Order: sequence, then C-alpha cells, then structure tokens
Amino acid sequence: MDWTTLAATALGALVGVGSTLLADRARWRRDMADRTRQERKQIYVTVLTKYRLAYEAMHAAAVAGRGQDDGARETSVREAFRSSGCDEARETALICAPQEMSDVLENVYATLRDLQDAFAAGDPPLDSPELQARRLKHAEAVWAARAAMRRDLGHRV
Repeated sequence: MDWTTLAATALGALVGVGSTLLADRARWRRDMADRTRQERKQIYVTVLTKYRLAYEAMHAAAVAGRGQDDGARETSVREAFRSSGCDEARETALICAPQEMSDVLENVYATLRDLQDAFAAGDPPLDSPELQARRLKHAEAVWAARAAMRRDLGHRV
C-alpha cells in the first residue's frame, strides 16, 4: 500500500472531523448567546412588570387610604409593595444581569421605594407638584432602564 494515499486519507479525515467540530462549537456558542439573551429579556420584562404592579398597587392603596388613619394607610401601602413580587424579580435581575444593568435597575427600585414612602406617609398629597416630581423621576428611571435593556439585548436605541 502506498503511504501517500494513506496519509492523504488520514489528513482528509482529520480536516473533516476538525471542521465539523469547529462548526459545532460555533453553533453551540451562537445558541448559548441566543438562550442567554432570551433569558435576560424575560428577566427584564418580569422586573419592569413587577415594578409597575408595585407602583399601581401602592397608588391604589394610597388613594383608598385617604380617609384612613396614618397607620392603616401606611400598612396597606407597604403590604401592596410587598405582595407585588418586585423584590423577588429584583433579586433575580441583580443576580443574572450585568453590573451596568444592575445599577440601572437599582435606580428604578430606589425611586419606587421613594414613592412607597410618600404614599405611605400621605405627605405630600397625591395631587401635589412634589409628588408629581417624584413620579416623573420614577418614570425617567424606568425609561432609562428600558433603553439600557435594549442596548444589552443588542437592539438599537
């Protein structure tokens, strides 16, 4: 048997197996990146949705608590926040998101907690300019988070 034929066959097999392994590795990396992006997207949607639910529940409790004593209003507003699930969603996001995103989400959370304190205290009143400024600050933090999330997910902003 001719050695050159055997060597060429072995080299061809090596090149074929090697290229298949490289293609499989590239496909695996692409699939992993897609899966990671989809997981982050789901986490981001969940955390923003939970933050929104917390805001709405706290606002509703504050409106309903206008005629209540301070302690009852505070309890209902804080319970609305706790039962919204935003703390659990926040922790998931902080564990899974990149640091830049964690900082942005913490900013949104801080504005939400500020609103919680205002709603619970009943001061300033719900229709006051000061409370409207706090709501605007929260809305701006949410918009900044959305923009950061879109960048993180590879969308144009």
